[in-house]
Amino acid sequence: MRYRRCGNSGILLPEISLGLWHNFGSADSRERCRALVGRALELGICHFDLADNYGPPPGAAESCFGELLQKEFAGHRDEMFIATKAGHLMWPGPYGDWGSKKHLIAGLNQSLRRLKLDYVDVFYHHRPDPETPIEETVSALEQIVRSGKALYIGLSKYPPRQFHRACTLLKEAGIPCLLHQFRYNMLDRDAEKGMLPATAEQKVGAVVFSPLAQGQLTGKYLSGILPADSRAARSDSVFLDAEKVKSNAEAVAKLNKQAYEAGIPLTQYALAWLLNKQEISSVLIGARTVEQLEECAKAAELSINTSE
Repeated sequence: MRYRRCGNSGILLPEISLGLWHNFGSADSRERCRALVGRALELGICHFDLADNYGPPPGAAESCFGELLQKEFAGHRDEMFIATKAGHLMWPGPYGDWGSKKHLIAGLNQSLRRLKLDYVDVFYHHRPDPETPIEETVSALEQIVRSGKALYIGLSKYPPRQFHRACTLLKEAGIPCLLHQFRYNMLDRDAEKGMLPATAEQKVGAVVFSPLAQGQLTGKYLSGILPADSRAARSDSVFLDAEKVKSNAEAVAKLNKQAYEAGIPLTQYALAWLLNKQEISSVLIGARTVEQLEECAKAAELSINTSE
């Protein structure tokens, strides 16, 4: 595994990182989860990305990972870079969501209990809050680092203007932003107009999620939405449905042809395309099996020529 520096910092992240959004829920096999974490470490994938609302249900991914860390991987803690986030709905009432100091500090404390950790390596504000002054949110993030409960701060899904403002305030507090996390893939390239140049300007690391467009860039839907329980066919799918698959079918077929001509599986082609961009520090993948994890990890060994 190759590693990249995060902006203007001392932190190196693996080019491929493991996200635990929908793969470490309460219904998922603990043996499968253990095998994924263990194989990731063997492959050099030391960055594990969580959030308080990951599961399902919310909190389940942190609880699962915390149990595995305590029982199986405690001796590897200093080899791991563990991230979590708060800012999405976690409990009812006025303090269970968004970006107030009350929510962020309570959210991280709950996360640490589930993870069975004293601190995380990076704590993200998971999304900008349109109602809370950004100065309050940044004050909470500053307090979190100074308390020792997180080593670094990250931002997630911030649009460029708010991102620049938050970075400025964090620098003034003496706690510069380490990472920004945003969606980017071959089918969704909006980041090229905003977040890629913004992170480069601020000298902040860029971590990309949804690199395979919820499975569309694996080629699994080239022959239709199969199997019946696939993400695009499920009524509870958040970001993917049959209409989106249909609208992207022509583009995916074209990309699949390019990958075939390059002699590379589409999954690896899509990941290598992202890693071809030096502004990106790491790409988050959400493998459900060890085989998927291994296939994605191979993308870090590839170099593709592209003018796009």
